[in-house]
Amino acid sequence: MPEPDLRDLDVFVAVARTRNFRRAAGEIRVSVSSLSQRLRDLEERLGVRLMNRTTRSVALTEAGELLLSRVAPALRDV
Repeated sequence: MPEPDLRDLDVFVAVARTRNFRRAAGEIRVSVSSLSQRLRDLEERLGVRLMNRTTRSVALTEAGELLLSRVAPALRDV
């Protein structure tokens, strides 16, 4: 399994923090479609769903909460 790159993890953290794809895309200056595709690719590589999405909300799964708790502090340090 290929390692996720930092941009993928940055996308994940931005969406997890804002709970909104449009706001997260604006924060990290990428298109919403690019952000969404990166997140889907990350989930596929990891083999686990990180977020439950509806047209109106984004919620972390248990796996997403665990990844966020481990990755967010490390990305802040970087």
